[in-house]
Amino acid sequence: QVQLVESGGGSVQAGGSLRLSCAASEYIYSSKCLGWFRQAPGKEREGLAAVYPADGSTVYSDSLEDRNFISQDNAKRMIYLHMNNLKPEDTARYYCAAAAACGSWHISDIAYWGQGTQVTVSS
Repeated sequence: QVQLVESGGGSVQAGGSLRLSCAASEYIYSSKCLGWFRQAPGKEREGLAAVYPADGSTVYSDSLEDRNFISQDNAKRMIYLHMNNLKPEDTARYYCAAAAACGSWHISDIAYWGQGTQVTVSS
């Protein structure tokens, strides 16, 4: 049973924008903290941002610049990662994830993973 499905990745030029989407199952959306990780080639997977849909509280990693932000749509059971002024160093595979609580949004807390969506930024 697929619990998290990402979409919205693609290839863009530097300075462009993308909105990544993650559709969650009803169980996950109603009871978990949802958010995003990314993994660049040769690097570890890092947490970016998370939201607890039940109350809208958010957690942001220091590594996620202010030009990016997370949002939610309760009616659609979806979360989004809005990325603006993209840079080549943003090139990575982006994963939607779910955990029991947002906490510090660390990889060790994740219970569910999506398959990921690739973002490639060219200079």
